[in-house]
Amino acid sequence: MAIAALTEPIDLLLVDDEPDFLEPACRFFQRQGYRVSAAANAEQAIAVQSSQHFHVAVIDQNMPGMNGLELLKRLHAEDDELRIIMLTGGGSIASAVEAMKHGAVDYLSKPFGLDDLDTLIRNAARTGKIERENKHLKRQLAQTNSTKPLIGTSPGITEVKRLIERIAPSDKPVLILGESGTGKELVARAIHEQSTLASRPLVVINCAALPESLLESELFGHEKGAFTGASDAKPGLFEIADGGTLFIDEFGELAGGLQAKLLRVLEDGSMRRIGSVKERRVKVRLIAATNRDLGKEVAAGRFREDLYYRVNVLSIKIPPLRERPGDIPLLIHHFLGDRWKLGPGVNELFQNSPWPGNVRQLINALERAKILADDCMITLENLPQELNHTACTGNFVASTSTISIGDSIPLESLSHLHITEVLKRNHGNKAKAARELGIARRSLYRMLEKMDGHHSF
Repeated sequence: MAIAALTEPIDLLLVDDEPDFLEPACRFFQRQGYRVSAAANAEQAIAVQSSQHFHVAVIDQNMPGMNGLELLKRLHAEDDELRIIMLTGGGSIASAVEAMKHGAVDYLSKPFGLDDLDTLIRNAARTGKIERENKHLKRQLAQTNSTKPLIGTSPGITEVKRLIERIAPSDKPVLILGESGTGKELVARAIHEQSTLASRPLVVINCAALPESLLESELFGHEKGAFTGASDAKPGLFEIADGGTLFIDEFGELAGGLQAKLLRVLEDGSMRRIGSVKERRVKVRLIAATNRDLGKEVAAGRFREDLYYRVNVLSIKIPPLRERPGDIPLLIHHFLGDRWKLGPGVNELFQNSPWPGNVRQLINALERAKILADDCMITLENLPQELNHTACTGNFVASTSTISIGDSIPLESLSHLHITEVLKRNHGNKAKAARELGIARRSLYRMLEKMDGHHSF
């Protein structure tokens, strides 16, 4: 019966003291696509496992010296994620049960066909992978929410959406460029969710949020006792993202030593945990994001040229919010919904602000305003001071004849002038003035208090 090819390589350790079984078994499993290592006794197996990570080990129960059960205990103590299958002779059910008690996932009694063993190994590797994902992905659940939509119809955002559709199906690395707050993680999630890896994990890390020593441990993991405080072995994010996508934000902040380790993973999928000499292999699609000009960083000697070209296979540049003012009303409506309204001057302020913090700054301003506003009406006084202190350059159309186009006036003062004119027009009637301004009466009182309230109308 034909055996299906492996969808992903399995690292397999075969341990048996009988050459008549070990040699043909190695050839058989290599033909099936396994990466096979062999050991003729327990001591050899321990030595091999000390320098390489395996998904599955097949161990003969009856060997001279250390027997299979003792070897199982040693290997399992070294790597509790290793899936072990025991080979028993003479149909010894008692020895098989004992092996299962100590961590074996299955057993097979001799004689048997290699295709039967192949089925057991594949099942063990598959269930092992599922268990690893279930074990490690709980702490990633907060980072795997469904992608929020990319809001906007401007040419810049339209091009970003087009590139996502073209890039997503590939398994090549992606470099996302853009200022802080433009939505680089949003783009990364859209790429992942539109890719063939959408059902696999998406793991996120921000390089700027962690010191170099901790960042290395987060990315590559560490062994127990590797450094002070390493009380337990811990898998790195590359292992957790195995078979899926790893998004590294603020990629340009990577230190030189980490750049070299990252390059190796991208080249051949091999990595080592901190404090370990054991090779592990992972298959991860990398999406990197940065607000730096990596070309200039390479020229200045701060970023490895080979890593830059390895990552910059496919790139997307996100435009800043100031270059897409036509998208601002769409963004506001998306984040506020139909319930909220904008008072006089607010929309003009939003349109004319330079938004150095981009969409993130806009969202923060709206969230603040929602907390401070009355009756679902956002006014200029509800907005952060850094927006209200922005100089007006004449694009703001005021309702008072005392202001001429081209004047540079703080928006807070402009708001006060507008309120003063409305109050005069309503002969000092604050209730009528509030209705005309589109704000609650108590909001008008607070604004007048800020203006000192020393006005007669």
